[in-house]
Amino acid sequence: MRYRLLAAVFAVCFAATAQTMSVDKLLAFIESSEKFIQEKKMTDNELAGYLSKVRLTERLDDRTIEEMQSLGPIGPKTMAALKLLRDRSQSLTAANITPPPKYVPPPPPSSEEQGAIITEVREYALNYSKSLPNFLATQVTRRKLAPIPGSRYGGGRGSEPSYQTQDTLTVRLSYYEQKEEYKLILINNAPTTQDYKSLGGATSTGEFGSLLRDIFEPYTQARFEWDHWGLLRGKKVMAFQYHVDQARSQWNIEYEHKEHIIPAYSGLVEIDQDTHVVMRVTLNAENIPPSFPVREAQTILDYDYQDISGHEFLLPLKTETRMNSDGILSKNETEFRFYRKYSAEAEIKYDITPDALPDEKTREVDCKDPKNAKDSRCK
Repeated sequence: MRYRLLAAVFAVCFAATAQTMSVDKLLAFIESSEKFIQEKKMTDNELAGYLSKVRLTERLDDRTIEEMQSLGPIGPKTMAALKLLRDRSQSLTAANITPPPKYVPPPPPSSEEQGAIITEVREYALNYSKSLPNFLATQVTRRKLAPIPGSRYGGGRGSEPSYQTQDTLTVRLSYYEQKEEYKLILINNAPTTQDYKSLGGATSTGEFGSLLRDIFEPYTQARFEWDHWGLLRGKKVMAFQYHVDQARSQWNIEYEHKEHIIPAYSGLVEIDQDTHVVMRVTLNAENIPPSFPVREAQTILDYDYQDISGHEFLLPLKTETRMNSDGILSKNETEFRFYRKYSAEAEIKYDITPDALPDEKTREVDCKDPKNAKDSRCK
């Protein structure tokens, strides 16, 4: 037990002169002294008298006093002496206190390594679409709306938006010869013949290559710099910030099929440390013209490995698109499920929409955050 011998000596022959102690030694002293009190070798009054002569070298706080109480019953006079020690110790300056060690995140790759990684990922991104097989998939989009926090119905300013699901779209997605085709099958689990392109509200396309390719095309001249290490779906990833100027942007944001803009944008590209493939990409629109109805726009696209006819391919897992327009927040959560080999004659039954993916599938651990310092995978 910590400092048991030292504490026992203090308890028997504590000198009349003032004693200096660290909080850790005080805790050990109290622990041993309580045993002497229980054995009636010391009284509460004697222990309190000893404590009145203690001078601490660091601040004592209520949490540590509570820890002392958990070791055994503390007499009222001893408790009063501890609180007096606590109050006296608050005058200690920062120089008297040993700060906890500052968390230092893992170092980034060298500048030369970073340059080589971006070059390799650029080649991968530009050829990504060509590497994909022809396939079918089920696309499920849950479209949600919320009033802006701080508005009349949005709750307190700074609070989390209260999203409500407006509808759920189930789409037959076919990818053939590097072209995407969308056929709307169900709306809220009810069959429909409505055309996907004619839907009102927010929709998105381009998840199967064009969004990633546009960031890495030489024409775009995106600027990359290191951001952090992270963990995503059990893999260690390297996150790079990037920025694309408006003059080079190819990201099209459309509103109600009537108005559209091509904004500047920035975000993160998160790359598997071992394979150097992209596991996540984010886009945030910048400098949107004041006259455009959409005030904010963000997209997060996650990739994961999917089996198609016994072969694994890195394909979109989920995309989340958020917008702020007309005083309303919208959020589309789109999942890509049930990948299978393409067949024009494939008979697919869409009886009911699958449940949403669990949050842990897209939750990232940021290794630069001190609260994740103990996660061995970050080292």
